Amino acid sequence: MNRWVTIIPVTAFAVLAFFLFKSLWSPNDDVIPSVLINKPAPRLVLPALDAQSAAFTPADLSAGHVSVVNVFASWCAPCRLEAVQLNRLSKVPGIAVYGLAQKDKPEATRAFLDEVGNPFARIARDDDGRASIEWGVYGVPETFVVDGKGIIRLKFVGEVTAAALDQQIIPAIKAAQANP
Repeated sequence: MNRWVTIIPVTAFAVLAFFLFKSLWSPNDDVIPSVLINKPAPRLVLPALDAQSAAFTPADLSAGHVSVVNVFASWCAPCRLEAVQLNRLSKVPGIAVYGLAQKDKPEATRAFLDEVGNPFARIARDDDGRASIEWGVYGVPETFVVDGKGIIRLKFVGEVTAAALDQQIIPAIKAAQANP
């Protein structure tokens, strides 16, 4: 009887540890669902970053062209790494790349963009993070593909890498362009 008192808790712990460890590497670990997919983008009017950049508006997101909205911040290390890919993306014809600076000081954002390059046609500020909540942002960076009618077609969480751009974001842009 004394032996079972030891074996049962150890076995239970081992089973629990197995399932918890296995959940760390689930096949869909990079997919974070968004209730905003196939729904209109939030209709927010936000302030511009500064006098050099106009803010994007709800009208810009439904102006008939595909828009890419990137939520970023100067204090975000992955945002610095994805700058090369966003600059590449900004050269794709027929789309507009907009930035949403989250919880950042305008002068810090401007210095960041001067350093890594500015891929954004327009930049809005989200000083208190409330706009990010409306967009369903978990953290920076996050990128959204919005079709010409202002409907969100893709939410990409994390750094935009070359692989993510080629395998997920560009195909979503093409699909949004094909279904105006």
